[in-house]
Amino acid sequence: MPPQTFLVPAKDHAPSPTRTLKRGTRVLEPDVYVAQLDGRCAVLKDYRRYRRTALAPFARMLVRREARNLERLRGWGHAPQPVATTDELVLGMEYIDGQPLGEDMSVVSADLFRQLRDAVGTLHAAGIAHNDLHRSNILVSEGVPKVVDFAAALAMPGWLARSGFGRQLLRSDLAKVVKLQSRLGGTPPSPDDARVLVDPGWVRALRGTWTRLYRGADGRGWGRRRRTR
Repeated sequence: MPPQTFLVPAKDHAPSPTRTLKRGTRVLEPDVYVAQLDGRCAVLKDYRRYRRTALAPFARMLVRREARNLERLRGWGHAPQPVATTDELVLGMEYIDGQPLGEDMSVVSADLFRQLRDAVGTLHAAGIAHNDLHRSNILVSEGVPKVVDFAAALAMPGWLARSGFGRQLLRSDLAKVVKLQSRLGGTPPSPDDARVLVDPGWVRALRGTWTRLYRGADGRGWGRRRRTR
């Protein structure tokens, strides 16, 4: 049975913001705000400024992609529930009344990270890599960690999740949780966690190649080479 859709393409309309969470300043970065939608508080990711531009198809693709990710996680308990919107360029989701991980250190505990690890493990068992786990994307609500912003998440078929590429994505998610626990909890990683933090050789090589290319393309980098000739 195909996943239920909750995005309703309609008019150029969305509820007025009651609180702005983030202004989109980069290319294809949405405005994010809180609004009342169908009588309840919702978070909206709004790409409408791209409606009549060449980037409109890409904005619609981003909305649909994240919508599918949220729909796959309906009932998971650690992600916002999808909420119907009235525009194909606006993504609606449940508003979570919580604080970014680490903002209130009184709620940071071993139990909280145990829950987060279990949640990420469940996510990975379903073949989904979040790919953007950081403090701002982990909210703590009534002692429960909630993961938000699935724009970069990738739902992988079994063969891809088992591949070197897929395993690296899943390892990277877990490595970020280990780093957060070590940094916020003040405890060093266990031997098993320390192994998770080590990038495979091919990842280090790829990162090194990208760094060299990036520096080479940078104007200052080229300038340094010219001056040494």
